[in-house]
Amino acid sequence: MTTARSIGVGLISVGWMGKLHSRAYTNLPIVYPELGIRPRLVQAADTAEDRIDYARDVLGYASGTTDYREVLANPEVDVVSICAPNFLHAEIGKAAAQAGKAFWIEKPAGRSAQETQEIAAAAAAAGVISAVGFNYRNAPAIEYARSLVAGGKLGRITNIRGAFFADYSSEPKGALSWRFIRDLAGSGVLGDLMGHLADLAHYVVGPVARVSAVTSTVYTERPKLPMGQGTHFAVVEDGEMLPVENEDYAALLVAFGGDAAGAVGTLEASRVSVGPRAQYSLEVYGTEGSLLWDFERMNELQLALGRSGPHVGYTRIMAGPDFGDFGRFQPGAGTSMGYDDLKVIEARKFLQAYLGENSAHADIRDALAANRVVSAAETSAASGTWEEVAPVEGTTAARRDAGGAAETTERHDDASDAGAGGAADHGAGPAREAGGTADA
Repeated sequence: MTTARSIGVGLISVGWMGKLHSRAYTNLPIVYPELGIRPRLVQAADTAEDRIDYARDVLGYASGTTDYREVLANPEVDVVSICAPNFLHAEIGKAAAQAGKAFWIEKPAGRSAQETQEIAAAAAAAGVISAVGFNYRNAPAIEYARSLVAGGKLGRITNIRGAFFADYSSEPKGALSWRFIRDLAGSGVLGDLMGHLADLAHYVVGPVARVSAVTSTVYTERPKLPMGQGTHFAVVEDGEMLPVENEDYAALLVAFGGDAAGAVGTLEASRVSVGPRAQYSLEVYGTEGSLLWDFERMNELQLALGRSGPHVGYTRIMAGPDFGDFGRFQPGAGTSMGYDDLKVIEARKFLQAYLGENSAHADIRDALAANRVVSAAETSAASGTWEEVAPVEGTTAARRDAGGAAETTERHDDASDAGAGGAADHGAGPAREAGGTADA
């Protein structure tokens, strides 16, 4: 019989993403019983009393508080999920590290590469495990695509095309939530969706080395939404109009480095598209084949191998038990996994890393790598020039060994040079409370 290993969990911000993290912890021992991991939901923090009640009465946390510092000081809390709005990420992430708590933080981590670097430096200095909410890389079809690229099945990678198009802000009367305010969110769709896409490109193909970007703001004003009320999906009729302070659309030309040097491509992101709901796609082209994945059809992969014969062209492949962790959720291809399942995989990788077990998961260094792409894109959009992207050591960016076989990075801690060039801020920072709309 597997020995049960109890891990105390703290949650900061009980919004949509906080609820999702909580469900992932609860479902983990059901999906992975052989691991013996038993998350205990110890304490949740939020500024809204009704959310604290929900955390206790529905999600099952033993206690709640309006001060996130109580969660970090709780001796029964071993790990903490940071699901607060972006402007709180750096403060809470650094505080968690300084409290010796392993943390699972939602992307983009910091509002800028500098803030993310500070979180990475704090984690490295404290020697704590981190994880970042890049959930799309956990899709079994993406795991299979990564193995095809790493194993050389597509030949030499020549170019990619990625597009993360969503409609969550396509309504002109959509509320001006914190996501549209630079001091609170940082960049707009660059940090929200392009960060995900940059991570996906890193994970499947390799690190981006240079970018040239353009951005635009389609709706320059939106009706005000008070902090902590509703979400960025809310529609406000006849509300006070305030300026949108970041971009709705971004397009990048990219050149890759590392083992993918020589490959180029385009990355696009939009939060105001009419038509796509969550059309998050990645196309990878090589000298011997190509593949295409779209999150709206998460359990499928379009694959073309070879340049001759009667079956040239794409074959539709359904994800099944041979793809990543698919078999943990469904018995066979055609019975689909869902978005929540990706977070269960993410929780499994995080807690295994916390226990010192092999876990090639996205951590704060991967967030720093993606954020450096975003920051370089912002600079390029302002300057009109190509910008270099400084590399980050110790990430899970795709690699190929000399034999062309897949090479997986196994990690046990956050010790790296991620903090180089930007010392961590070891102060507690300004006093703020966690709350508002959860980071999606």
